Amino acid sequence: MPEAKPKKAEQAEATEKKAAKKTTAAKTTAAKAAKSTKATKTTKATKTAAKKKTTKKAAATAAGTKKKTTAKKAATKKAEKSLRVRQVRSGIRHPWRMRRTLTALGLKHHQDEVVVPDNPSIRGMLRRVHHLVSVTPEESNG
Repeated sequence: MPEAKPKKAEQAEATEKKAAKKTTAAKTTAAKAAKSTKATKTTKATKTAAKKKTTKKAAATAAGTKKKTTAKKAATKKAEKSLRVRQVRSGIRHPWRMRRTLTALGLKHHQDEVVVPDNPSIRGMLRRVHHLVSVTPEESNG
């Protein structure tokens, strides 16, 4: 018949097993934390390096294109044409899209007059309500 172990010895073994499990769990957690810290450090370093490169490229591009864009803007302002639009008929009893188009052009009521830039979007609006407005070219002061 096997000998019965004293209760104190059994308790000591159980305590040792628990301690061993805790240390293993602690080591695993520490290893995971170390890996994640290393990964975040690498990611942060990569992001900052990429950000610096992007900033340098953007600065170089902005410096090179700044002169071109200001020249384009100046040329556009000189050549900018405008149109004088006058509402000659009411929007009442017309579809809601036509009424909204008149409002988008800046016309508030019958006989109202506005000056708008001459561009494709304005031309499209004027085409939609051509029977409600009269359009004349406006001389630019540039």
